[in-house]
Amino acid sequence: MQHILSIQSHVAYGFVGNRAAVFPLQRMGHDAWAVNTVQFSNHTGYGAWTGDVFGPAQVAALVDGVEARGVLPSCDAVLSGYMGSAELGGVILDAVRRVRAANPGALYCCDPVMGDVGRGIFVRPGLPDFIRGAAVPAADIITPNQFELEYLTGRTIRYLDDALDAAAAARALGPKVVVVTSLTRADAPADRIEMMADTADGTWITATPRLPLDPPPNGAGDAVAALFLAEYLETGSCEAALRHATAAIFAVFRQTQLAGTRELALIAAQAELARPTTLFEPVRIR
Repeated sequence: MQHILSIQSHVAYGFVGNRAAVFPLQRMGHDAWAVNTVQFSNHTGYGAWTGDVFGPAQVAALVDGVEARGVLPSCDAVLSGYMGSAELGGVILDAVRRVRAANPGALYCCDPVMGDVGRGIFVRPGLPDFIRGAAVPAADIITPNQFELEYLTGRTIRYLDDALDAAAAARALGPKVVVVTSLTRADAPADRIEMMADTADGTWITATPRLPLDPPPNGAGDAVAALFLAEYLETGSCEAALRHATAAIFAVFRQTQLAGTRELALIAAQAELARPTTLFEPVRIR
Protein backbone atom coordinates (compact mmCIF):
# COMPACT_ATOMS: atom_id res chain seq x y z
CA MET A 1 0.00 0.00 0.00
CA GLN A 2 1.27 3.44 -0.98
CA HIS A 3 0.49 6.72 0.79
CA ILE A 4 -0.31 9.57 -1.59
CA LEU A 5 -0.93 13.22 -0.69
CA SER A 6 -3.41 14.53 -3.28
CA ILE A 7 -3.86 18.32 -3.39
CA GLN A 8 -6.70 19.19 -5.76
CA SER A 9 -10.18 20.65 -6.07
CA HIS A 10 -13.30 19.00 -4.62
CA VAL A 11 -16.92 18.90 -5.73
CA ALA A 12 -19.96 17.62 -3.87
CA TYR A 13 -21.60 16.33 -7.07
CA GLY A 14 -19.67 14.72 -9.88
CA PHE A 15 -16.13 13.52 -10.36
CA VAL A 16 -13.31 16.00 -10.95
CA GLY A 17 -10.19 16.85 -8.97
CA ASN A 18 -9.90 14.85 -5.77
CA ARG A 19 -13.32 13.30 -6.41
CA ALA A 20 -11.86 11.78 -9.59
CA ALA A 21 -8.50 10.85 -8.07
CA VAL A 22 -9.03 9.68 -4.50
CA PHE A 23 -11.55 6.90 -5.15
CA PRO A 24 -9.42 5.27 -7.90
CA LEU A 25 -6.40 5.43 -5.59
CA GLN A 26 -8.38 3.84 -2.77
CA ARG A 27 -9.94 1.23 -5.05
CA MET A 28 -6.42 0.23 -6.11
CA GLY A 29 -5.58 -0.32 -2.46
CA HIS A 30 -3.72 2.87 -1.59
CA ASP A 31 -4.13 5.41 1.19
CA ALA A 32 -4.96 8.81 -0.32
CA TRP A 33 -4.61 11.90 1.87
CA ALA A 34 -6.91 14.47 0.27
CA VAL A 35 -6.25 18.17 0.71
CA ASN A 36 -8.93 20.14 -1.11
CA THR A 37 -8.18 23.49 -2.75
CA VAL A 38 -11.83 24.38 -3.43
CA GLN A 39 -15.19 23.04 -2.36
CA PHE A 40 -17.80 23.51 -5.06
CA SER A 41 -21.26 22.07 -5.59
CA ASN A 42 -20.21 20.77 -9.03
CA HIS A 43 -17.53 21.37 -11.63
CA THR A 44 -17.53 24.67 -13.47
CA GLY A 45 -18.29 23.08 -16.84
CA TYR A 46 -21.98 23.32 -15.95
CA GLY A 47 -21.72 27.10 -16.09
CA ALA A 48 -23.14 27.59 -12.58
CA TRP A 49 -21.93 26.39 -9.21
CA THR A 50 -21.78 27.33 -5.55
CA GLY A 51 -19.01 27.02 -3.01
CA ASP A 52 -15.68 28.52 -2.03
CA VAL A 53 -12.09 28.68 -3.18
CA PHE A 54 -9.71 28.07 -0.29
CA GLY A 55 -6.88 30.55 0.09
CA PRO A 56 -3.21 29.55 0.13
CA ALA A 57 -3.06 30.01 3.91
CA GLN A 58 -5.95 27.59 4.44
CA VAL A 59 -4.36 24.92 2.27
CA ALA A 60 -0.96 25.45 3.89
CA ALA A 61 -2.56 25.03 7.33
CA LEU A 62 -3.97 21.66 6.29
CA VAL A 63 -0.53 20.52 5.14
CA ASP A 64 0.87 21.79 8.46
CA GLY A 65 -1.66 19.64 10.28
CA VAL A 66 -0.76 16.54 8.31
CA GLU A 67 2.93 17.16 8.91
CA ALA A 68 2.25 17.56 12.64
CA ARG A 69 1.00 13.98 12.72
CA GLY A 70 4.54 12.87 11.87
CA VAL A 71 3.43 10.92 8.82
CA LEU A 72 5.34 12.64 6.01
CA PRO A 73 8.19 10.08 6.12
CA SER A 74 5.63 7.48 5.02
CA CYS A 75 4.32 9.59 2.13
CA ASP A 76 5.30 7.97 -1.16
CA ALA A 77 4.07 10.65 -3.55
CA VAL A 78 2.36 14.01 -3.96
CA LEU A 79 -0.26 14.41 -6.67
CA SER A 80 -1.51 17.80 -7.80
CA GLY A 81 -4.04 18.96 -10.37
CA TYR A 82 -5.88 22.26 -10.82
CA MET A 83 -3.97 24.85 -8.76
CA GLY A 84 -6.21 27.90 -8.98
CA SER A 85 -3.45 30.49 -8.58
CA ALA A 86 0.31 30.80 -8.61
CA GLU A 87 0.20 31.54 -4.87
CA LEU A 88 -1.56 28.26 -4.21
CA GLY A 89 0.90 26.56 -6.54
CA GLY A 90 3.67 27.80 -4.27
CA VAL A 91 1.96 26.13 -1.31
CA ILE A 92 1.78 22.87 -3.26
CA LEU A 93 5.46 22.99 -4.16
CA ASP A 94 6.28 23.72 -0.52
CA ALA A 95 4.34 20.58 0.41
CA VAL A 96 6.39 18.65 -2.15
CA ARG A 97 9.58 20.04 -0.58
CA ARG A 98 8.46 19.00 2.88
CA VAL A 99 7.53 15.49 1.77
CA ARG A 100 10.84 15.02 -0.04
CA ALA A 101 12.73 16.26 3.01
CA ALA A 102 11.00 13.61 5.09
CA ASN A 103 11.20 10.91 2.40
CA PRO A 104 13.79 11.56 -0.33
CA GLY A 105 12.33 8.74 -2.42
CA ALA A 106 8.91 10.36 -2.70
CA LEU A 107 7.66 11.30 -6.17
CA TYR A 108 5.78 14.36 -7.35
CA CYS A 109 3.19 13.86 -10.10
CA CYS A 110 1.93 17.13 -11.56
CA ASP A 111 -1.11 17.27 -13.79
CA PRO A 112 -0.44 20.68 -15.38
CA VAL A 113 -4.07 21.74 -15.72
CA MET A 114 -4.19 24.86 -17.87
CA GLY A 115 -6.48 24.35 -20.84
CA ASP A 116 -7.73 22.10 -23.60
CA VAL A 117 -8.51 22.01 -27.29
CA GLY A 118 -11.51 24.20 -28.06
CA ARG A 119 -11.42 26.02 -24.73
CA GLY A 120 -7.88 27.32 -24.82
CA ILE A 121 -6.30 28.49 -21.58
CA PHE A 122 -8.94 28.58 -18.84
CA VAL A 123 -6.87 29.28 -15.71
CA ARG A 124 -5.97 32.63 -14.16
CA PRO A 125 -3.29 34.82 -15.75
CA GLY A 126 0.15 34.03 -14.38
CA LEU A 127 -0.64 30.41 -13.56
CA PRO A 128 0.55 28.92 -16.90
CA ASP A 129 3.90 30.69 -16.43
CA PHE A 130 4.14 29.33 -12.88
CA ILE A 131 3.33 25.80 -14.03
CA ARG A 132 5.89 25.90 -16.82
CA GLY A 133 8.56 27.70 -14.83
CA ALA A 134 8.20 26.12 -11.37
CA ALA A 135 5.77 23.19 -11.08
CA VAL A 136 6.84 21.18 -14.12
CA PRO A 137 10.58 21.48 -13.34
CA ALA A 138 9.88 20.23 -9.79
CA ALA A 139 7.91 17.20 -10.95
CA ASP A 140 9.04 13.62 -11.52
CA ILE A 141 5.96 12.86 -13.64
CA ILE A 142 3.72 15.20 -15.61
CA THR A 143 0.43 14.23 -17.25
CA PRO A 144 -0.51 16.97 -19.75
CA ASN A 145 -3.18 16.66 -22.39
CA GLN A 146 -2.05 17.41 -25.92
CA PHE A 147 -2.97 21.09 -25.72
CA GLU A 148 -1.02 21.50 -22.47
CA LEU A 149 2.02 19.69 -23.88
CA GLU A 150 1.98 22.03 -26.87
CA TYR A 151 1.76 25.05 -24.57
CA LEU A 152 4.56 23.85 -22.29
CA THR A 153 6.93 23.26 -25.18
CA GLY A 154 5.83 25.84 -27.73
CA ARG A 155 5.39 23.10 -30.31
CA THR A 156 2.48 22.04 -32.51
CA ILE A 157 1.70 18.32 -32.62
CA ARG A 158 0.35 16.92 -35.88
CA TYR A 159 2.34 13.74 -36.31
CA LEU A 160 4.04 11.14 -34.14
CA ASP A 161 7.46 12.71 -34.58
CA ASP A 162 6.02 16.01 -33.35
CA ALA A 163 4.69 14.30 -30.23
CA LEU A 164 8.06 12.66 -29.56
CA ASP A 165 9.89 15.95 -29.98
CA ALA A 166 7.43 17.75 -27.69
CA ALA A 167 7.69 15.07 -25.01
CA ALA A 168 11.48 15.24 -25.11
CA ALA A 169 11.29 19.04 -24.83
CA ALA A 170 9.00 18.67 -21.80
CA ARG A 171 11.43 16.24 -20.17
CA ALA A 172 14.18 18.79 -20.74
CA LEU A 173 12.25 21.08 -18.38
CA GLY A 174 12.81 18.62 -15.51
CA PRO A 175 10.38 15.69 -15.24
CA LYS A 176 11.59 12.16 -15.96
CA VAL A 177 8.23 10.88 -17.21
CA VAL A 178 5.80 12.64 -19.56
CA VAL A 179 2.37 11.08 -20.00
CA VAL A 180 0.27 12.58 -22.80
CA THR A 181 -3.29 11.76 -21.80
CA SER A 182 -5.12 12.45 -25.08
CA LEU A 183 -2.98 12.23 -28.18
CA THR A 184 -4.65 12.89 -31.53
CA ARG A 185 -2.43 12.95 -34.63
CA ALA A 186 -2.91 13.00 -38.38
CA ASP A 187 -0.90 9.80 -38.92
CA ALA A 188 -3.16 7.63 -36.72
CA PRO A 189 -6.69 6.28 -37.33
CA ALA A 190 -9.33 8.93 -36.68
CA ASP A 191 -11.53 6.50 -34.75
CA ARG A 192 -8.81 5.91 -32.14
CA ILE A 193 -7.46 8.02 -29.31
CA GLU A 194 -4.03 7.44 -27.86
CA MET A 195 -2.04 7.88 -24.67
CA MET A 196 1.73 8.11 -24.68
CA ALA A 197 4.30 7.65 -21.93
CA ASP A 198 7.75 9.02 -22.69
CA THR A 199 11.00 8.62 -20.76
CA ALA A 200 14.68 8.88 -21.59
CA ASP A 201 14.75 5.07 -21.76
CA GLY A 202 11.77 4.52 -24.04
CA THR A 203 8.37 5.63 -25.30
CA TRP A 204 5.13 3.65 -25.36
CA ILE A 205 1.74 4.34 -26.95
CA THR A 206 -1.65 2.80 -26.30
CA ALA A 207 -4.73 3.25 -28.50
CA THR A 208 -8.40 2.73 -27.68
CA PRO A 209 -11.61 3.23 -29.64
CA ARG A 210 -12.85 6.81 -29.56
CA LEU A 211 -16.25 6.59 -27.86
CA PRO A 212 -18.96 9.11 -28.84
CA LEU A 213 -19.28 10.90 -25.51
CA ASP A 214 -21.18 14.16 -25.89
CA PRO A 215 -20.40 16.23 -23.96
CA PRO A 216 -17.05 14.67 -23.02
CA PRO A 217 -16.96 14.10 -19.26
CA ASN A 218 -14.76 16.32 -17.13
CA GLY A 219 -12.25 14.80 -14.76
CA ALA A 220 -10.78 12.11 -17.02
CA GLY A 221 -7.31 13.65 -16.83
CA ASP A 222 -7.54 13.77 -13.03
CA ALA A 223 -8.42 10.08 -12.91
CA VAL A 224 -5.70 9.10 -15.41
CA ALA A 225 -3.01 10.91 -13.41
CA ALA A 226 -4.04 9.03 -10.26
CA LEU A 227 -4.29 5.66 -12.04
CA PHE A 228 -0.91 6.06 -13.73
CA LEU A 229 0.84 7.27 -10.57
CA ALA A 230 -0.54 4.45 -8.43
CA GLU A 231 0.54 1.72 -10.83
CA TYR A 232 3.93 3.38 -11.38
CA LEU A 233 4.53 3.46 -7.62
CA GLU A 234 3.69 -0.24 -7.44
CA THR A 235 5.71 -1.44 -10.42
CA GLY A 236 8.27 1.21 -11.30
CA SER A 237 7.32 0.55 -14.92
CA CYS A 238 6.00 3.21 -17.30
CA GLU A 239 4.80 0.48 -19.63
CA ALA A 240 2.78 -1.24 -16.90
CA ALA A 241 1.41 2.06 -15.61
CA LEU A 242 0.32 3.11 -19.10
CA ARG A 243 -1.33 -0.27 -19.71
CA HIS A 244 -3.30 -0.03 -16.48
CA ALA A 245 -4.32 3.62 -16.79
CA THR A 246 -5.47 3.16 -20.38
CA ALA A 247 -7.55 0.09 -19.66
CA ALA A 248 -9.10 1.51 -16.50
CA ILE A 249 -10.12 4.86 -17.99
CA PHE A 250 -11.52 3.18 -21.11
CA ALA A 251 -13.70 1.01 -18.86
CA VAL A 252 -14.87 4.16 -17.09
CA PHE A 253 -15.66 5.80 -20.43
CA ARG A 254 -17.61 2.75 -21.56
CA GLN A 255 -19.69 2.74 -18.38
CA THR A 256 -20.20 6.50 -18.73
CA GLN A 257 -21.50 5.99 -22.26
CA LEU A 258 -23.88 3.25 -21.10
CA ALA A 259 -25.16 5.48 -18.29
CA GLY A 260 -25.74 8.40 -20.66
CA THR A 261 -24.28 10.87 -18.15
CA ARG A 262 -21.74 13.66 -18.43
CA GLU A 263 -20.13 12.57 -15.15
CA LEU A 264 -17.52 9.82 -15.06
CA ALA A 265 -19.09 6.51 -14.05
CA LEU A 266 -16.36 5.73 -11.52
CA ILE A 267 -18.61 3.88 -9.12
CA ALA A 268 -20.14 1.64 -11.78
CA ALA A 269 -16.68 0.87 -13.15
CA GLN A 270 -14.97 0.51 -9.78
CA ALA A 271 -13.89 -3.11 -10.22
CA GLU A 272 -12.16 -2.10 -13.45
CA LEU A 273 -10.15 0.56 -11.64
CA ALA A 274 -8.33 -2.15 -9.72
CA ARG A 275 -8.30 -4.97 -12.29
CA PRO A 276 -9.25 -3.93 -15.81
CA THR A 277 -10.66 -6.77 -17.88
CA THR A 278 -9.94 -5.37 -21.35
CA LEU A 279 -6.29 -4.46 -21.78
CA PHE A 280 -4.70 -2.36 -24.50
CA GLU A 281 -1.11 -3.43 -24.95
CA PRO A 282 1.41 -0.59 -25.11
CA VAL A 283 3.48 -0.45 -28.28
CA ARG A 284 7.08 0.57 -27.81
CA ILE A 285 7.99 3.06 -30.49
CA ARG A 286 11.41 4.10 -29.29
